[in-house]
Amino acid sequence: MRTKSENTLFLLCEGAILTALAWALSLFDIPLGYQGGSVDFVMVPLLLFSLRHGPWWGLLQGLAFGTLKFFLAGGFAITWESILLDYTLAYAAVGVAGFFYRSSKKNGALLGVIVGGLVRYFVHFLSGVTIYAEYMLEEFWGMKMTSTFVYSILYNGAYMVPNIVLALIVTPLLLKALNKAKL
Repeated sequence: MRTKSENTLFLLCEGAILTALAWALSLFDIPLGYQGGSVDFVMVPLLLFSLRHGPWWGLLQGLAFGTLKFFLAGGFAITWESILLDYTLAYAAVGVAGFFYRSSKKNGALLGVIVGGLVRYFVHFLSGVTIYAEYMLEEFWGMKMTSTFVYSILYNGAYMVPNIVLALIVTPLLLKALNKAKL
């Protein structure tokens, strides 16, 4: 049995390793070619950590990752608010999956992945209707855009839905393997 300080050190080390893995995975993305957003496996390490250790550790890890991603991976922002929403808060939001960490050994992993992904999607949506509203395309997917709400839902959904689906497939499998290995 580890002491409290040993457990904290273990959590910090695991969080750092999974944050580094998320950053490495961010280098292998499929850009959508619009004004940002891509399909990747970045959420998987963040979800794993959150589902294994709870929401507070998950929120902290997501906060750190989102900030690092902006500065180290050539993030794009118009204002400091867009840095906060599209990077820091969006990835911190994935940490809410940790509210399902007690049940993640059964079926909670799926619900945690869905909730974490949808909360991140919502943060990107807010950024779209507030900060990026003036950059709304006149036409998107062959539809004339007149509403920033609809545009933000569609635009952010174009990359967030595939990201959530990928995380739904991969995260529970890895979580099950980690729990089985007692890591």
